[in-house]
Amino acid sequence: MNETIQPLNPIAFSLGPIQVHWYGIIIGSGLALALYLAIREGNKRGLPKETFADLMIWAIPIAIISARIYYVLFEWGYYAQHPSEIIQIWHGGIAIHGALIGSILTVIFFARSRGISFWKIVDIAAPSLILGQAIGRWGNFMNQEAHGGPVSRTFLENLHLPDFIINQMYINGIYYHPTFLYESVWDFVGFILLVLFRRVNLRRGELFLSYLIWYSIGRFFIEGMRTDSLMLTSHLRMAQMISIVLVVAAVGILLYRRKSGLSDVRYQDQSNQGLTH
Repeated sequence: MNETIQPLNPIAFSLGPIQVHWYGIIIGSGLALALYLAIREGNKRGLPKETFADLMIWAIPIAIISARIYYVLFEWGYYAQHPSEIIQIWHGGIAIHGALIGSILTVIFFARSRGISFWKIVDIAAPSLILGQAIGRWGNFMNQEAHGGPVSRTFLENLHLPDFIINQMYINGIYYHPTFLYESVWDFVGFILLVLFRRVNLRRGELFLSYLIWYSIGRFFIEGMRTDSLMLTSHLRMAQMISIVLVVAAVGILLYRRKSGLSDVRYQDQSNQGLTH
């Protein structure tokens, strides 16, 4: 019977008064794997060994803070009344677009300070980034958040999902679309495609721009199914608007760099110099 279904415990373990949530463990695991893969690929592409480790010292906290600020700003009506919850990111409420904005700004300043190509860094990081996002969505799963609208159990069973996913989508007596899973799968496919694109030896910058395009297209459609979106208008979600802007901007930048000759350098070239190249 549905009434006997119990959700998975979002708390992994406790250390005295400190509760360690699965959300944080999963996000942290995704970041660790992404960093490992970026460091390994960076070594192959001729970057100094410490590049990504040094970058992450700044990028991770800035990304988390900017992701939280982004979310809180668009939910300020709530957080103004509950200021103590602003720092409680373990309850969810971080926006990937906020993290992306913070991370890109961090990489720009970092690349300039090291005299390394911004585009080379973000190209190398792109597959790792989308893989980390794919893993991170399972943190939403443990928190029973980032889901879509109501569906029937039969609908979920017809997707051939394992029972532990179906049961976790049973929230307050209603089954919901596992949109966290849709996005996770989309991101995993994107990771595979970006790894394959590396072998094609694209022009510098185009791997990262391909990431923006792929992720944004999937996010636009999946976001339209969610029930917890930050709304721009009564019908348009903020993440959908940002996704449209990112696709248009990425395509525009890609075409401009090709036409202007700024992308004549290839992904596998060893040159590390220059923000534009």
